[in-house]
Amino acid sequence: MKMGHALNPFSTSAPLDATAGPSLIPDLITRIPWPRWTLFIAILAAGVLLVSCLLCVICCYCHRHRHRKQPKDKETVGLGSARNSTTTHLVQPDVDCLEPCSGGDQQWGRLLLSLEYDFGSQEIRVGLRQAGNLKAEGTADPYAWVSVSTQSGRRHETKVHRGTLSPMFEETCCFLVPPAELPKATLKVQLWDFKRFSEHEPLGELQLPLGTVDLQHVLESWYQLGPPGTTEPEQMGELCFSLRYVPSSGSLTVVVLEARGLNPGLAEAYVKIQLMLNQRKWKKSKTSSKKGTTTPYFNEAFVFLVPVSQLQSVDLVLAVWARGLQLRTEPVGKVLLGSRASGQPLQHWADMLAHARRPIAQWHHLRSPREVDRVLALQPRLPLLRPRS
Repeated sequence: MKMGHALNPFSTSAPLDATAGPSLIPDLITRIPWPRWTLFIAILAAGVLLVSCLLCVICCYCHRHRHRKQPKDKETVGLGSARNSTTTHLVQPDVDCLEPCSGGDQQWGRLLLSLEYDFGSQEIRVGLRQAGNLKAEGTADPYAWVSVSTQSGRRHETKVHRGTLSPMFEETCCFLVPPAELPKATLKVQLWDFKRFSEHEPLGELQLPLGTVDLQHVLESWYQLGPPGTTEPEQMGELCFSLRYVPSSGSLTVVVLEARGLNPGLAEAYVKIQLMLNQRKWKKSKTSSKKGTTTPYFNEAFVFLVPVSQLQSVDLVLAVWARGLQLRTEPVGKVLLGSRASGQPLQHWADMLAHARRPIAQWHHLRSPREVDRVLALQPRLPLLRPRS
């Protein structure tokens, strides 16, 4: 009015407090020069926040739902579901875990064998491959005895393997078993821990009835070893002696120390030492006789000249002789050493060659005289026919 402007009677001007409040924020947003990219960032942040909230809600719901259903699932697992192969591990452990409690693989070990039967020669060929996880305190020096129940006195002895619980034998032996005796024959494998100057400790045993094995094909499989048998095989005694070889002079020294475990019914025991060259008798000697004892002590030394060139063709045989009930002197048992030997005797012979000029002493189990003669391909002596008078 003061400026000379006339008021419009039809215009209605509202108070300042009523119109300024609601239009303040939109006016500030429209008046500030905001860039366009800030609008997009704000929309994107709001979208991310909304999605994150939805995901958190879903996860919380699923977690609570799972915990509510878990007791129901546990209640449904019973003995009935254990019969299913897919849920057996939920109820009971695997069978391999129960073997130590029942004398399984982890307690006595296992043995890899191959069996082959030759119907032409009527021989069963036993391949002793390897053993695994043998039970012993610390380490062991294992070797094996292989025999068949139908052949008494016939036994194959493997080489001694030093410092191992999983020996690799890789040895093959044959036994004469006619087809009619196969159903009642039993293959027996005994594993022992070798001790040079003490009793050998048993490691395990396998008894396999041949009547339960299909011998129409070559079989090779693992077998679980059981505890050692309570009954020891019939022993003929043991003999302790030392060997020493000097390559420069070619002297072979055999010191017969003592024997033990002989039959109490024997008398006047002595030891005969025999050298054979190319399967022919070459040199021999013997100890003095010991009366009235099952543990005779000899401690007698014998020296033989054996050139290095002939060493691979020489067989050394130590035989315990004694007078029996019929007052006849007969061989009780023999030990064969040399390149054609096997088992502990072969190992003793190899130790002698590896440690020249040093005496190597060891105990040996006596073997059947017929078995040693069979290896040597010696013919038994025929009795002389006396002329009739």
